[in-house]
Amino acid sequence: MKKLLTLTATLTALTTLATSASAATTIEYWLWDANQQPAYAQCSASFTRQNPDINVKITQKGWNDYWTGLTTGFVSGTAPDVFTNHLAYYPEFASNNQLVDLNPLIKRDKVATNIYFKGLADLYVKDGKRYGLPKDFDTVGIFYNADMLAKAGMKPSDLANLTWNPKDGGTWQKAIARLTVDRSGKNGLSPQFNKKQVKQYGYLTGYGAGFNGQTEWAFYTAPMGWKHNNGLFGTKYNYDDPRFAQAIQWLADLNLKHGLIPSFKDVQSSGDGLFRAGQAAMFINGSWMISDFTQKLPFKVGIAPLPKGPNGKRMSMFNGLSDAIWTGSKNKEAAWKWVKYLASAECQNTVGRTGVVFPAIPSATNLAVAAHKARGVDVSSFVSQAKAPGGTFYFPITDNAAQVNDVMTTTLQRVFLGQVKASAVLKEANAKVNALFK
Repeated sequence: MKKLLTLTATLTALTTLATSASAATTIEYWLWDANQQPAYAQCSASFTRQNPDINVKITQKGWNDYWTGLTTGFVSGTAPDVFTNHLAYYPEFASNNQLVDLNPLIKRDKVATNIYFKGLADLYVKDGKRYGLPKDFDTVGIFYNADMLAKAGMKPSDLANLTWNPKDGGTWQKAIARLTVDRSGKNGLSPQFNKKQVKQYGYLTGYGAGFNGQTEWAFYTAPMGWKHNNGLFGTKYNYDDPRFAQAIQWLADLNLKHGLIPSFKDVQSSGDGLFRAGQAAMFINGSWMISDFTQKLPFKVGIAPLPKGPNGKRMSMFNGLSDAIWTGSKNKEAAWKWVKYLASAECQNTVGRTGVVFPAIPSATNLAVAAHKARGVDVSSFVSQAKAPGGTFYFPITDNAAQVNDVMTTTLQRVFLGQVKASAVLKEANAKVNALFK
């Protein structure tokens, strides 16, 4: 009898294990940044330890493949349960009912949304619905090749208080010129400088032929008092403002007129390759590039704050990513648990300790700053920019983002190629953009 009871207990235990195994849920989670994947793999392992019935499969895709894969997946029914979302894309996804409204879940589980940097949580709210919880934020700053700076007789402190204006470029343009060197060794400040024989550029820009200009021109236009549109989900754009044309023409002329930056064509073909190859001294880019630039390049990279604009301030676009749940997910409750964990202090502290991004929770960002400091890299200017009163402005979250971007890409490319003047074409482009909202 005892043996029979033992056998019965054993069978019961095996049945329970089998049921548990068959009940295990796998959440598909996508992100685009390969640098972040190891940090989120750590979060995933911790999450599964706490939720042994849920596994998380992380897939990383490059930027273009990522968005193509998502939009294709929404149609074919193969999109991931949870994915990293961007302010440029979520309005369209929300309009197409592809994102779960998190507000009822947040209310049910009493999840705090006030633990993040001010304003981040509200960026993913549209028409009273919330389509994501914050995971990180970014600002922009100057990355520079420390060897080139020293060779030009410049110190990091020479980049600490630069100024910019659209007429002569201020001390920022002078620094660019000093770091631009032709094949005869003359820099851009010399009357003998040959702009057709440039060996080393002082500045690399991505130009920003698109609608937002986050890392290319928005930090010039904002301190001029210019705004993309009339607020979040704005319906009236301001690309016809003469101040915008002034800033864009100044940027184009750095190459077309002065030869101090690579041509638009060169940048289109090489991306940030000239900076990585040690052929461009400075590159303004986002905080998400800190680890890549400071740990992977064969020369020391320093970081400096943005130049101050005409209003005397440094101003950076304030962008933040979130994690969202696809409405087609068959595992929404498990997906919600994962999204809650991604937005928690526990996961964001894990990410912060790697320094790969600045998490949305301030205390986790402090861990990222400390991680970089331990490696000898001062990243404080990015965080100071986020905390400075009036130091940031929001990404232009908008409906019709793809169409607005198409209009501005076509227009700005012509300006950067030198085919037209900015002042001659931006009014017409702005009219096309605003017509999208009528």
